[in-house]
Amino acid sequence: MLLNRLQRHLENIYEVQSGYRVADFVIDDPALARRLDSTPNARELPEKLLIQQDGESLNLALYLDPHLLRRLDDNDPTESLHGENLQDFWMALEGISHFLYLTWNAGHERSVTLLEMELQAEVDKYILAAFLFGRQLRGLVPKALHPQLFHAARFDDRLDAAERYRYRSANYFASRFCSYIEKEFLQPGARSGLVNTLRRFYRLTQQRKIKAIRHL
Repeated sequence: MLLNRLQRHLENIYEVQSGYRVADFVIDDPALARRLDSTPNARELPEKLLIQQDGESLNLALYLDPHLLRRLDDNDPTESLHGENLQDFWMALEGISHFLYLTWNAGHERSVTLLEMELQAEVDKYILAAFLFGRQLRGLVPKALHPQLFHAARFDDRLDAAERYRYRSANYFASRFCSYIEKEFLQPGARSGLVNTLRRFYRLTQQRKIKAIRHL
């Protein structure tokens, strides 16, 4: 399944193993997603990781809009990533990233914050898109990729102040980190060490991620 393939791509890049396959947790029924979402004033979204904590256990489900899943099945980004499926790819990958990051950290008995998850998801969206473009375009990564993901970002008007701050902060810090990645590792004749840099970053806590980005 495409969703599992995308998860495996992330696991291979970061050298992590969740122990779970995201496709086993996917639901595509919006009515069921509404029933499972206990968030006050929950927004209707085409992608949402639903989390319920029961003592030390986590109950998870990843809602993905059925139309989104159908479009991705018809236009597989792992075969050809382009303008018509890029936004759908990013939307699905955001949920996969959240799922992987949460389950991997939970497996190591590490707690994560919502900001930390959003920050890593933005990085994952850029990195995996660059990886797929590079594979499909003989090593070339489109220069428009970074501005399209980060500078053209639009934030939902329904976000409250805390949510808006979280999403803007994730966008800002991920943009800085990915700009560094682009300049240092994705240019012709760039130095080696990309994978090791990404794997170190993935394992940092939120505080250490932000500190590392501020020092770039």
